[in-house]
Amino acid sequence: MTTTVVVTANDIASCCSPLTGGSLEPPAAERLAHIFKALADPARVRLLSMIAAADGAEACICDLTEPLALSQPTVSHHMKQLVDAGLVSREQRGKWAYFRVVDHALEQLAAILAPARSSA
Repeated sequence: MTTTVVVTANDIASCCSPLTGGSLEPPAAERLAHIFKALADPARVRLLSMIAAADGAEACICDLTEPLALSQPTVSHHMKQLVDAGLVSREQRGKWAYFRVVDHALEQLAAILAPARSSA
């Protein structure tokens, strides 16, 4: 049985200093690994970029299946992984789900990956 780990934008911001800033504690490493796992699939990376580039930075699931040539259940599975990783949010409107990139999630992830800057 697998356990779903839901990561919020606050988790991303508070979990970690830059990777080069010191050793991560196990819980922070687990949260960060969960995010990386969500981004480890090319379809999910494409979905994230499609949503970010969409008008209003929002996309309906109905508009995400054809560009990837994947079935709706497969795209829904990928979107659940991105939601659970805290990278996108989901809003149900009637029978359709709409997705939006979580504010600052990508910037916070980039800050974690950025090399620590010395004050020299």
